[in-house]
Amino acid sequence: MNTLTVYRFGRVEYEDGLQLMKLFGEARRQGLCGDSLLLLEHPPVLTLGRGAKRANILASDARLSAEGVEIFETDRGGDVTYHGPGQLVGYPIFLLPEHRHDVRRYVRDVEQCIIRTLSEYGLSSGTIPKWPGVWLGQEDAPDVRKICAIGVHLSRWLTSHGFALNVNTHLPHFDLIVPCGIREAGVTSMRKELGRPVSLAEVEDKVARHFADVFELQLAEPKPLTRTVCVTLMRGKGPEARVLLLRRRPERGGFWQIVTGRLEPGEQPREAAARELFEETGLRTEVVELEYRHAFAVGSVVPPRLVEENGFAARCSDDFEVHLGDEHDAHEWVDVPTALARLPFRGLREGVLRTSRVLGG
Repeated sequence: MNTLTVYRFGRVEYEDGLQLMKLFGEARRQGLCGDSLLLLEHPPVLTLGRGAKRANILASDARLSAEGVEIFETDRGGDVTYHGPGQLVGYPIFLLPEHRHDVRRYVRDVEQCIIRTLSEYGLSSGTIPKWPGVWLGQEDAPDVRKICAIGVHLSRWLTSHGFALNVNTHLPHFDLIVPCGIREAGVTSMRKELGRPVSLAEVEDKVARHFADVFELQLAEPKPLTRTVCVTLMRGKGPEARVLLLRRRPERGGFWQIVTGRLEPGEQPREAAARELFEETGLRTEVVELEYRHAFAVGSVVPPRLVEENGFAARCSDDFEVHLGDEHDAHEWVDVPTALARLPFRGLREGVLRTSRVLGG
């Protein structure tokens, strides 16, 4: 029996999720890994499938910006949909065997995994032929409502994208769009239907088991992710706030970044953040937890090098003199917009944005 490795990533920035799908797909195509199921949450985003109509985004750009919602175009099927915290997103990266070379069967199998999961919570769900996804209620009933969106992409029987199951999702964000282009029906969540919060980890357990059963795969444990930290060092406040950027030496990539580094054995993230801050800048001070933990792949290595990173912030006086470590050859204090423009990775930019909100006032 072939294996299914299930990765539980937690929060993943949407563009990092696209990169994860690409790298896992390459690894699967090259035979460097087995089938994988990526389970994660995205920050608030609207995604446009190949058949999407821009008119199905109802909110103005100004409102989307105020709500912190981004827009991405994708190569999956379907119209516009929403991803956000509390929603379990699943990306199956499968190389379908010959006897499963049937797109409709694949979509039905993904739907069946969700239907079986919901049934364990006493929720009777099903499909509606004219509309994609998993639904509660009958097609012509006034209370018919979608609980899971399905949008897949297949290339030479390698799958990507997948499903978005509303567990504890913030449902008012669906008012920003016409979900999947369907005006005749509503959207719901497990939390709304059950009248209580639902453990996302518990749902992940059930989804993983049903994917293994339906696709006739043996569950396998993934290797632990490398754990890292990033620290945004800021001085000044308001319009005078400045962020420290460090430039990596050419042999280390030559790009600008904030303070970053790995956890040492037995070290806690806060301890690692304070240590890395001292080693890379010479500053000893308290670090502030940004409540930002996310997963991503480092570079374009296949199979992907997987990292889980915790974000921190710190402040220094205007006259602090930076003492660079061995990894960097230059530093510069810049305003927040300049830092966001220079930093090449979304996670580092998010760390700066959160720091500006926490320390920049």
